[in-house]
Amino acid sequence: MNIMHSNEILEKNNIAGFILKPDASDIKDIYLDIKKMFEDHGIKVLLEKTSADTLDIVDGIEFNDLCLQSDFLVTLGGDGTLISATRRSFQYQKAVMGINLGTLGFLTDIMPDEINAFLERFKKDDYRIDRRMMIKATVQGKEVVAFNDVVISKNVVSGMVNLDAKIENKLFNKYHGDGLIVSTPTGSTAYNLSCNGPVVFPLTEAFIVTPISAHSLTQRPLVLPVDFKITLENTDKQKAMVIIDGHDVYDLEPNEVITIEVASAKAQLIHRCERNYFDVLNKKLYWGAN
Repeated sequence: MNIMHSNEILEKNNIAGFILKPDASDIKDIYLDIKKMFEDHGIKVLLEKTSADTLDIVDGIEFNDLCLQSDFLVTLGGDGTLISATRRSFQYQKAVMGINLGTLGFLTDIMPDEINAFLERFKKDDYRIDRRMMIKATVQGKEVVAFNDVVISKNVVSGMVNLDAKIENKLFNKYHGDGLIVSTPTGSTAYNLSCNGPVVFPLTEAFIVTPISAHSLTQRPLVLPVDFKITLENTDKQKAMVIIDGHDVYDLEPNEVITIEVASAKAQLIHRCERNYFDVLNKKLYWGAN
């Protein structure tokens, strides 16, 4: 079984919906050059309204309409821009192509000087779509999706998080410390990695549960099957914070519960066929360096 390649392709690839990194008025010329490249390959370009307003372009389209009208989405920015677009477009199940204007580029692997060559192959269906697991979290009665991770963190500097962790209503651990990360395999190289959590191949389906500065030497990261439903109860007298992909923040009041389970669908990322995850690790994390 080869899980590093996929024969899946888009039904149509004639209309691209562009989302640009926020407040990036300085990339107008770059966007216009890239837009022309897409149009030269027979791909119509639509621009999300917020991005259009930033660049002072008049023909922007509201995000929901952009998703409905586009065959696929394109983000112009860094990994954060791609993650945001993937979460926002979750209900529309649009594949996302990331063009890297950022620095890290774990997810956005197409550089501006590679676009022409990639689009020639793209129009010949010479690319691949990776499907990445996402998390569904229910907090304060609201369902939200996470691409990288759900973090439960202390609310004040001097405080501590106390959580009862259950699987299918059976207690499996009590966490005491600065917080807890529940990440996807894709998110294993994000905050999870900085807290000494394991790196997990991104096409795996699993939850990675990693304590943040645990107040016990016996607490260790845990990898769980996606079939499990995880329940985390705030057993402290003060509220904690729930942070979704480092962006959306919710309060977790005393005795309040957050549930975590696998999302009903996966993120779809468009990549070059030759992209190799282990090459990315070698380059970004300097694995194998002398």
